[in-house]
This record gives sequence, C-alpha cells and structure tokens, in this order.
Amino acid sequence: MSTRTENLLAIRPVILSAKIYDSMSSEELFQNKTLRPIIKMQHDLIVAVFNNYIVKRKNVFYDLTLQKQLAYIDNTIHKDMKFRNSVKGMIIGQFTTEEYALYIENSSALNKRMMNIVKERLIDSVQLFTKPEVLQAV
Repeated sequence: MSTRTENLLAIRPVILSAKIYDSMSSEELFQNKTLRPIIKMQHDLIVAVFNNYIVKRKNVFYDLTLQKQLAYIDNTIHKDMKFRNSVKGMIIGQFTTEEYALYIENSSALNKRMMNIVKERLIDSVQLFTKPEVLQAV
C-alpha cells in the first residue's frame, strides 16, 4: 500500500529547468524541489480561485488597463491576507510531513518565495482573466 508521501510525490510534475546545486541555500533548494512543482500542479486551481476573487470584487479587474491589472494581481498577492492564506493553504496542503517540517523552520522566507512564484504565474496568465460573456436570450 502506498503512503501519503509516495502518492504526493508521484503526482507532482517534474520541472527540468528547476536546477539543484550543492551550493544553494536551503530556501532555494526547497523552492526548486517542493514549491515550484506544487505551484505548477496547482496552477489551474489558483487561476480559478483568482477568477472567483475578481468576481467577488464586482469585476473591476476587467475594466483596468493591463498595467493596472498587473498591479491589481501584485496588490492582491501581497496585501489581501484572506486570499494569501487561501493560496498558501492550497500549497501547504500538498507538502509531505517531512517538507512541512522543513517549511516551519523558515516559513517567513519560504512564504515570500511562494507568493512571488504565485504572483509571477498569475501575471504570466493574465490573458486567462477575461470578462465572461453575458448569455443573450434568443
């Protein structure tokens, strides 16, 4: 029978560009071995959660210029603690118990890395955040 750890590690994508060197800091190693694969795996969910966030805030995002949309994403990631904690939960919930033990040793620095990766992924996916079309009665 498989363990939770084996199952979690088996479903994570492999990121070939995430390099691992002996000279890396423990935070950078954790980022490349754990955070990046988990965030990549959770990308569609994070996009859906951000889409819901936009809708809950009266769709103002859709009326902004591209530059202001990027600032909106940045502001949401860094200042909206409810949203931030929700995203952190989606990521931390995919940690093995061993990874969680490493995470709690330096959670502040790792949270910064985590949120920066999420922010960059949302910015790179900004084209996915388009106003849903209203269905017309025929």
